[in-house]
Amino acid sequence: MDPQATAAGYDQIAQWWQTQHRASRYGIAALEKALQFVAKRGSAIDIGCGSSGRFIEILIQQGFQPEGLDISAEMIRLAQQRHSDRSFHHADVCTWTPPRQYGLITAWDSTFHLPLAQQEPVTRKLCGALEPEGVFLFSGGGGPTGSEISGTFQEQTFEYSSLGTNGFLRVIDECGCTCQHLEYDQHPLNHVYWVVQKVSAC
Repeated sequence: MDPQATAAGYDQIAQWWQTQHRASRYGIAALEKALQFVAKRGSAIDIGCGSSGRFIEILIQQGFQPEGLDISAEMIRLAQQRHSDRSFHHADVCTWTPPRQYGLITAWDSTFHLPLAQQEPVTRKLCGALEPEGVFLFSGGGGPTGSEISGTFQEQTFEYSSLGTNGFLRVIDECGCTCQHLEYDQHPLNHVYWVVQKVSAC
């Protein structure tokens, strides 16, 4: 699995993504669930923010000061056009160093593109970037064990991986976090989202 191949694929569909997802409700119910656990409205970052800015807009409305990060240069270019007053990071989350701690981190259908070997270190990194009582929302494949698969979306081939539900729960616990909500939200598809809250230091 090559993160740069993922970047190239999303560069190709960035304009389509912005047009099709600007008003999409996909993932919004999960974001609203995560917001129920956030004690204060402060710093936030959307990992794999894409070009539509829909999570960014909701977070602004909710009183956050959100940032965005994406591995696709074209996604970031279009996102910056829509929200020129916000900070966006063009970076691979595998090598990116969080510049601060955040009260809310979202990674909706983004970190599931990581190589399997990067799932645990990136999950640990993002849990470690939470403020005390901070909340981390992320989604990916469920199932009992780690796995990697390939799929096609908008005529682009993308790779996916997951630690599996039990694997993610183990890492979350070891990072001083607790799982506040876990949902197979597209049953019978094997798609899960987790709402995680920081309760102690990693």
